[in-house]
Amino acid sequence: MKALVIGGSGFIGTNLSRELLERGHEVTVLSRSPDDEELPDGVKTATGDVTDYDSMEGAFEGQDAVFFLVALSPLFKPKGGDEKHLEIHLGGTENAVKAAEEHGVERFVQMSALGADPDGPTAYIRAKGRAEEVVRASDLEWTIFRPSVVFGEGGEFVSFTKKLAPPYVTPLPGGGKTGFQPIWVGDLVPMLVDALDDDVHVGKSYEIGGPEKLTLAEVAKLAHGAEGRSVTVVPVPMGLAGVGLSIGGKIPGFPMGSDQYRSLKFDNTTSHNDVGAFDRAEDDLKTLSSYLNA
Repeated sequence: MKALVIGGSGFIGTNLSRELLERGHEVTVLSRSPDDEELPDGVKTATGDVTDYDSMEGAFEGQDAVFFLVALSPLFKPKGGDEKHLEIHLGGTENAVKAAEEHGVERFVQMSALGADPDGPTAYIRAKGRAEEVVRASDLEWTIFRPSVVFGEGGEFVSFTKKLAPPYVTPLPGGGKTGFQPIWVGDLVPMLVDALDDDVHVGKSYEIGGPEKLTLAEVAKLAHGAEGRSVTVVPVPMGLAGVGLSIGGKIPGFPMGSDQYRSLKFDNTTSHNDVGAFDRAEDDLKTLSSYLNA
C-alpha cells in the first residue's frame, strides 16, 4: 500500500515511516523541508505546507492512505499565539482531507489527542476537537487516535518535564498532581500501522495510553532519578501559578503561557485504554521507568 505521512519528519513520523517500510508499504513523507531531515532509508519525499493547499495537494495523487501527524506541541506556547493551533490543526486537517478526497485516497489516519473537544479548556484541545469533526464528516475511511503523551528517543516529554521541574527543590503547580499516561513510541506506531492493515478499525476512535498513570511530580522524580538527582516537590497554588504563567506568557521567548497553565488543571489519562483493540495488553507495554532505567 502507498502511504503518505504528513509530518513524517517529526518524532512520531520517523518511527512510523520506519514501521511502514518494515511491513512492506511504500512511504512518502510530506513536510516543509524534507531534504533537511534525517529520514529512514527507502522513503520518498514531497515538499508542502499543510496551511497552503496548493503546495501540498499534488503529493496525494496515487496514494492509498494518509497519516496526518502534523501538530504543534501542547507543552509550549506557539509562536503566533493560540490561533496557530487552529491554523495548523484545524486548517491543516481541512486541507489534507480535501486533497485526499479529491485524489481518491481511501484511508485516513488522524493523530488527535486525549480530551480533544471543540469546547475544551485549551486552544490545543479545541483545535484538535474541531479537526476530528472534519475527519468524521469526510467521505474517507478514517481512524482517529487519541494518545496520551508519547516518550522515546527524540521525544520532548521527558526533556520538557526536566525543564519544568528542575532537580532538588522543585516548585510545581498544584504540587505536580496532574496525571499522565505516557506511552512509548515503539508501542504506539505499530498500532497506527495496524489501523491501516485491518479494516476493522475504519470509523473508530481510540484512546491510547501506556501501562501506568503517573503524576507530573512522579515523572520528574523518575527523569531526574535516572540521572542520580533527587527531587523534592514544593507545591505552588494553582491560582498563583496561573498568574505567573499568564504574566510570563506575555514576555517574548517565554515558553509557557495561560494555555499551558490550563492544561495542567486536567489529567491526560484515558477513560478506557483501547490498546486491547490492537491485541495488546497494558502489561505488555514499556513503562517510562524501564525506558529511563530508573
